[in-house]
Amino acid sequence: MFKLIGVIAGSILYGFWGALLGFFIGSFIDRVRAYGSGGMKPLQNALRQAVFLETVFISMGKLAKADGHVSQDEIDHVEQFMQKLGMTAEHRLRAIALFKQGADPAFDIAPTYARFMSVCGHTKNLKDVLLVYLIVMALADGHVHPAEEALLIDIAGRLGYGRDTFRQMMDMVLNQGHFAGGQVTTAAALDDAYRALGVSKESTDAEIKRAYRKLMSQYHPDKLMGQGLPEDMIAMATEQAKEIQVAYDMVRKSRGM
Repeated sequence: MFKLIGVIAGSILYGFWGALLGFFIGSFIDRVRAYGSGGMKPLQNALRQAVFLETVFISMGKLAKADGHVSQDEIDHVEQFMQKLGMTAEHRLRAIALFKQGADPAFDIAPTYARFMSVCGHTKNLKDVLLVYLIVMALADGHVHPAEEALLIDIAGRLGYGRDTFRQMMDMVLNQGHFAGGQVTTAAALDDAYRALGVSKESTDAEIKRAYRKLMSQYHPDKLMGQGLPEDMIAMATEQAKEIQVAYDMVRKSRGM
């Protein structure tokens, strides 16, 4: 009930972003009424969610245009992304407008990331998830163009990550994607599994367990929602966690852990 009230009131007062904020605030109030109080203040949570989504779609547009043209694969990826979020027709139009805004060669992403860092900068999980989503976006057409990689490095720097950390994250995402279809058992796949966890065959069992737990914590639904990840995006984070789980199971079985 409060979700609908929030959307209507927010739309009247502040337009699209008011409706979006109203939706998240109303959802929060509905959950509190149903399950009790707790968590962060609803307005703060809603603001983080709105800024997160704005940053995602602007960045996707910037990435898609980085190599000079927006491919059909990239368009399809964004369409699938919006479908998974279950966006309304109005919100889809706004998301597309943000994507086009980012795709404008003259658009400067610096203010976007300054705002993101001011609102979400101290929530490490949100920064991690944002960068992972953008890496996946860059891979939508099957490869990462040098211009896309340069932009991702720039974005990673704005989020507070060094080049080595970024490259490790990119390597993990590349290899986590190999396990989306389930368990695989070739020797090459085992090498990919180690890289998906950010470890190597020389790592100890304890180091591998720590890496696995850290990654699973990064995608834990309660933690992500508590930091402000929109509820509809939790399922997408869960998909990534499943790939990590498959990779870990393969490494664990190969080592008799």
